Amino acid sequence: MKPLRHTQHVYLLLGLLFAAATTPLTSAQAGSSGDAQTLLQHADEVRNPRQSYRVTSTLIEYRNGKEISRNQLAVFTRYEADSQQFRNLIRFLQPRRDNGKLLLKDGADLWFYDPAGKACIRISAQQRLLGQAANGDVVTTDLIRDYSAVQTGTATLQDAEGQSRDTVQLELSARHPDVTYARMQLWLDPANGQSVKAALYAQSGTLLKTAWFRHYKPALGQLRPSETIIIDGLNPQLVTVIQSQDHQAMDVPAQWLQRQALESFNGR
Repeated sequence: MKPLRHTQHVYLLLGLLFAAATTPLTSAQAGSSGDAQTLLQHADEVRNPRQSYRVTSTLIEYRNGKEISRNQLAVFTRYEADSQQFRNLIRFLQPRRDNGKLLLKDGADLWFYDPAGKACIRISAQQRLLGQAANGDVVTTDLIRDYSAVQTGTATLQDAEGQSRDTVQLELSARHPDVTYARMQLWLDPANGQSVKAALYAQSGTLLKTAWFRHYKPALGQLRPSETIIIDGLNPQLVTVIQSQDHQAMDVPAQWLQRQALESFNGR
């Protein structure tokens, strides 16, 4: 394995997150589900622009503070205002051996296309894409469509940049079985809708991953998280970072977002 150039920075980051994860939570009277749904909708709007666009996502997998793998993806997102849903086409850019592979999200269906064998197969959102990142972690989704939310309390915690944040804690329960995670806990800043932390669970109740959202930067008219850090629920030395950059407004053609069009796709 090739050592990470900024290994000390990675260890410092992990130390910060471990410290933040152990910050005591302050309980509060649970809010109504209506209030929780409103908070969740605001958080969705902060994470995802309500328009069609292209963004570059870089996934970096770390083990014991060392980089062991890296992928780069072009994510094309089409927002359909009538249905208020997102549709995605993801093109693999790097490494070179994966260039040209495609991932299509159309409704609840996910399709993977490999140009080498010209095979198109249906996959699940729960399957791993790289490291701790699942397919469902890189497609554009609205949590409010997939989960029912209840506010369970408040918490003052350190975010992934070491800043103290007053947050509300939401408990999210899946509305249907096609979602990436059966249950989520989400901590968000009610003042601006920024997601701070998420705990992601399996149907059995096992903690699968913890995600931290950081480096909020201007993108398509809003401060949005440019980095998501995903830590394995069993082994905290297994970390995957998703970096989102170069958001560009784009009229993503509807014809790109069809399973039968994957073989002939030549967009950038």
